[in-house]
Amino acid sequence: MIAELLFVGIAVWQFYLFVSFKDSTGVFDLQGGYGHLWIAVFVALLACVTGFFIFSVLLRRDREDELHITSIR
Repeated sequence: MIAELLFVGIAVWQFYLFVSFKDSTGVFDLQGGYGHLWIAVFVALLACVTGFFIFSVLLRRDREDELHITSIR
């Protein structure tokens, strides 16, 4: 769970850096900083995948189910 929160924090920080990217004159540049955007998207997807695996372990689906194989004979 800590890893997921860390990933979300990194994604938010990278998105903030993308939104507030400034050029060399100090003016906000709307076309720059795409590297920060791609990092934010990648880390956000990583957080979603991590969250899926965490919740799938917490739900423990099919842990108590047993498969009974019977024969006709």
